[in-house]
Amino acid sequence: MTRKKSQRKLKIALPVLIVLGILAALAWYLHRHTVAVLEPAGQVGYKERQLMIIGILLSAIVLVPVYIMTVVIAMKYREENHETRKVKYSPDWDGSRLFESIWWGIPIAIIGTLSVVAWNSSHALDPYKALASAKQPLTVQVVALDWKWLFIYPQQHVASVNMVEIPANTPVDFQITSDTVMNSFWIPQLGGQIYAMPGMSTHLHLVADRNGSFMGSPANIAGSGFARMMFTAKAVSQADFNAWVRQASSSPKQLNTASYNQLARPSDSVKPENYSLVTTDLYNTIVMKYMSPDGKPAVGMRGMNE
Repeated sequence: MTRKKSQRKLKIALPVLIVLGILAALAWYLHRHTVAVLEPAGQVGYKERQLMIIGILLSAIVLVPVYIMTVVIAMKYREENHETRKVKYSPDWDGSRLFESIWWGIPIAIIGTLSVVAWNSSHALDPYKALASAKQPLTVQVVALDWKWLFIYPQQHVASVNMVEIPANTPVDFQITSDTVMNSFWIPQLGGQIYAMPGMSTHLHLVADRNGSFMGSPANIAGSGFARMMFTAKAVSQADFNAWVRQASSSPKQLNTASYNQLARPSDSVKPENYSLVTTDLYNTIVMKYMSPDGKPAVGMRGMNE
């Protein structure tokens, strides 16, 4: 009898220990590692983290009781208890108005709450919607290539590869396209991703509320160099940003049609580099090259991806 009690206690304790072990491992990982989406550095990132927390808590209202009931029912109605007649199986809940109200009412309330949250957040966090600020937004044109990122500053007449420098506390209007397959532009600590597609120009408005270097990455598989298609988003003071623009403007490397054709060829693990921009309408030309009636690149842009 003592042995059976010990086995019964072990069966009850084992699932509890497994859950505690998983929670402990998760806590250790979060303590030792940085999870970018959980450590935002801009107002869009903060709002998106809040949405994730709301979604998790609402899901927990359903998931936690379900998991608890699964363990309790499995232990209570196991074969051993049935044989010893310790419990009686009486499936008479189907006519209970109380229980039916609970298992229909709670999901309806959760779905209704999520619907309101999704509606409000979809409008508040519309990537095409400019962020409220007293400062004039900075325009950065983003081109996804194989397998690197090109950032063009049309107002400053400079460009960079695999590194985007922005002034902190200044809204940034990222205009995004692709000169290869579809990809997705993502700076986790600043805000959610948006697709980069050939022949289209999408927008993403972000802002960094502090200085720092933030990881940027693709969020859509784009071939063999996808895993190394990383870039750095660096938020600095306005004075440091102006100094960087002056430095980039004096770069001996100029971004014109010929140098762009060379840059657009497939390559990965490309080191950050600055360009002084000569071809001022380069971004629009990249977008429009896919819009010609015959499906061929526009004049002057042929052979870019050959």
